[in-house]
Amino acid sequence: VQLQASGGGLVQTGDSLRLSCLSPKRTSSNNAMGWFRQAPGKEREFVAAIDWRGGGTVYSDSVKGRFTISRDNAKSTVYLQMNSPKPEDTAVYYCATSIYSYGSKRQGDFRYWGQGTLVTVSS
Repeated sequence: VQLQASGGGLVQTGDSLRLSCLSPKRTSSNNAMGWFRQAPGKEREFVAAIDWRGGGTVYSDSVKGRFTISRDNAKSTVYLQMNSPKPEDTAVYYCATSIYSYGSKRQGDFRYWGQGTLVTVSS
C-alpha cells in the first residue's frame, strides 16, 4: 500500500505551504492519519495526527499554532497546512496511516507510509 505525498518545495520564512497525502480508501477511511518529518542527520519525528473523523487532532510542540492538519475523507486525502514555516522545519515530510481510529504520536501506531516530500525553508 503506497500513500502519495505531494506539495513540498522551497519556501521562505513567512510563506505558507500545504502538503497533501492521497491514501487508498480501504486503508484509511476508519483510521487516523499522521504527518512525520525527518531532517538531515536526524531521526524521524512526529508532526501532527488527526482521527478518522477529522474532529480530533494532536500536534508536536514545535509546530503547534503554526501547522494545521485536516482531512477530506471523500477524497481520501489528508493535508498539512504549514503557516509561518521556519528554517528548522526543513525536512522530508511523510504521511502515514494509523492502525487506530484515534490519533497518536507514536510511530509504531502507524502501519502504511508515503514516500515523503521535501520541504526546504529559507530565511
